[in-house]
Amino acid sequence: MNVVVDTCVWSLALRRSNSQLSRQEQLLRAELAELISEGRVQIIGPIRQELLSGIREEVYYRRVRDYLRAFDDEALTIEDFEQAASATNKCRAAGVTGSPFDFLICAAAIRHHWSVFTTDQDFTAYARHLSLRLHTPRPAKL
Repeated sequence: MNVVVDTCVWSLALRRSNSQLSRQEQLLRAELAELISEGRVQIIGPIRQELLSGIREEVYYRRVRDYLRAFDDEALTIEDFEQAASATNKCRAAGVTGSPFDFLICAAAIRHHWSVFTTDQDFTAYARHLSLRLHTPRPAKL
């Protein structure tokens, strides 16, 4: 199954050095590397935008941008935006709120039957109310 990788996981892998990572974060980075090597990683435009936003140094911005260009964006459709709105309404009715970007990720993942690789606990709450699968990293190889 393909996996849409959320901004928080990409950021951990691309915007922080190994010395700044905890053991758990290193395991997440290793899982992302494994998914990339298997050709299972998916990305959508809002994740790319979120990752590149706020990078102050132009050289570093270009380096991250160029690295991400190896991954094609999966095009979002009208149905994705409608599904994101529906998911927002469904979760809100259950007392769960989230960002429009989060619900676009959910909608794309549901439509494509992808799991979501994230450290954002909001997705655990969304999954209780949506037919959303979360990616569980495999046992450590480190």
